[in-house]
Amino acid sequence: MKKRVLVTYNMFRTGYAELIKKYDVTFPPEGRETFTYDEVYEMLPEYDVLQSMFNFPVDRKLMERGLPRLELVSNYAVGFDNIDIPTATELGIAVTNTPGPVTEPTADLAFGLMLAVARRITDVDRRLRIPGALEWTLLANLGYSLGGKTLGILGMGRIGQALARRAKASCMNVIYHNRHRVSPEIEQQYDAKYVEFEELLKTSDFISVNVPYSKDTWHLISKEQIELMKPTAILVNTARGPIVDELALADALNNKRIWGAGLDVFEFGDKVSPEILACDNAVITPHVGTQTYDVRNEMAEFVSRNIINFYEGGPVAFVNKVEKRK
Repeated sequence: MKKRVLVTYNMFRTGYAELIKKYDVTFPPEGRETFTYDEVYEMLPEYDVLQSMFNFPVDRKLMERGLPRLELVSNYAVGFDNIDIPTATELGIAVTNTPGPVTEPTADLAFGLMLAVARRITDVDRRLRIPGALEWTLLANLGYSLGGKTLGILGMGRIGQALARRAKASCMNVIYHNRHRVSPEIEQQYDAKYVEFEELLKTSDFISVNVPYSKDTWHLISKEQIELMKPTAILVNTARGPIVDELALADALNNKRIWGAGLDVFEFGDKVSPEILACDNAVITPHVGTQTYDVRNEMAEFVSRNIINFYEGGPVAFVNKVEKRK
């Protein structure tokens, strides 16, 4: 009997081709973007695998509903804060994620946000479209160059290192803070210097948030931390919204306490604070770090390979450790 896989979102089929050949895969019906939580709750007891998306909540109620058949939650994202990992482990349900494909596109976007804020690209674009709104003089529309500036990276994992590579190519100085210092070989590769958290905040011209979200990183950047930053500092967050206290950041931006911010994620999900929307010195994007045609298919291939290898053997990007059921 084929294993059954329930996919919560109606994605491109190209990346799922191999999975569809091997297993019984259910997508939302044509014309529907996603299954609702209640629909998944009703269907889940008939499936071995739940292929969730980063914005789909997988809680105790849902996982208990899937027992005894549910063996695997394969998340379509590198982050997994949408899943109750301790409960999954307790119930013997494996959880996987997709770290590989998201690295380069997320670093691309983080670097793009740095450049857009520093050179005021979206600001002057908006005003250029309004007759008489833009001043055409030599000292108007001034921004900051990237070359020679210091980039402080919070979280020197895959994405942090990919961003460091881009920064080095742009003649920036790289410093970083991490839970654990990376190897001397990695530091040498990116000419990156390890510093304490406060020193990074005080000395960086650009600060990029690349840490995973957890109870320990909730509001890692808040009023106290923002007050340590340079008046010319630019904060970029492509990780998770609640890592930054959004209202404290909006206050700092509106009062020109820091130069600007580039945000791809927001504290309250897809409900962007009106205070942030009012900031001309903020460049905002709707969580599009991995929103490219090629990456969407690469992520589908990766999540499919996690499922196939879980059953047939091969590398799997596990988030937790559980005993495989016989």
